[in-house]
Amino acid sequence: MHTYLFVPMIGLAGFAAAPAYAQSEEAAPAIVVSGSAALTSDYRFRGVSQTDENMAVQGGVTITHESGFYAGAWASNLSSWGTFGGANMELDLIGGYKAKLSDNATLDVGLTWYMYPGGADKSDFAEPYVKLTGTAGPATLTAGAAYAPKQQALGRWYNTGADAALGVYNHPGDKEDNLYVWGDAAMAIAGTPITAKAHIGHSSGHDGLGPNATALTPTGNYWDWSIGADATWRNLTLNVSYVDTDISAAKADYLQPGFSKGQDGIGSIADAAVVVSLTAAF
Repeated sequence: MHTYLFVPMIGLAGFAAAPAYAQSEEAAPAIVVSGSAALTSDYRFRGVSQTDENMAVQGGVTITHESGFYAGAWASNLSSWGTFGGANMELDLIGGYKAKLSDNATLDVGLTWYMYPGGADKSDFAEPYVKLTGTAGPATLTAGAAYAPKQQALGRWYNTGADAALGVYNHPGDKEDNLYVWGDAAMAIAGTPITAKAHIGHSSGHDGLGPNATALTPTGNYWDWSIGADATWRNLTLNVSYVDTDISAAKADYLQPGFSKGQDGIGSIADAAVVVSLTAAF
């Protein structure tokens, strides 16, 4: 999953009635720019490796307005052999609105536009999302849903992974949609810089690979999950997570020719793995 860094805004209403001497205090800015840079041992998107189980360099920046609107961008390298329409990079453009429902609940509605610079335009696609986050003491819970409407980037253009490797379109122009629902949990451990984290998600939609081996649910339906922990020191966060899916070995073999380095079908990009990442926030 992609991680974006959002900075909460401080309301200014209370300042209007404050004594004159309080005006010297620095007011919260109307616009906040935040971001992050990360190095990870594997780029796993919804449980499936996008880098053939190799390392990735990632980064993002977000501009947040006090009204709750935000916009940003996030990028990562991909597998170096040039699938995804010939692109070796993923660039996500995001925009949305976060509304504070109560002191401990926030609703986030937005859209992600997935782009593959240098690749074919038909690999790009849009995905609206909604997330509800609540806090209770040291615990944070998030429930979310993302629905990508029918688009050719999500169509089942290939019958087999071998067809994808050869560039043989079985169903050119096919358009499909996709639904992803997920839940996240985080628990800060008192007296330590450690936060325990867990995630579970379910993908359902198109059963196959899109025009340039792009896919949100390449096997039709599957679960992904992870469990791990963050250790934070100043602006640095070290995460160690165990990531897995219920994609079978046979279905992973279907994916492999379109994703695997050398397209040799060796190994699996959807099996269990321990992923380690180091992120710097700014």
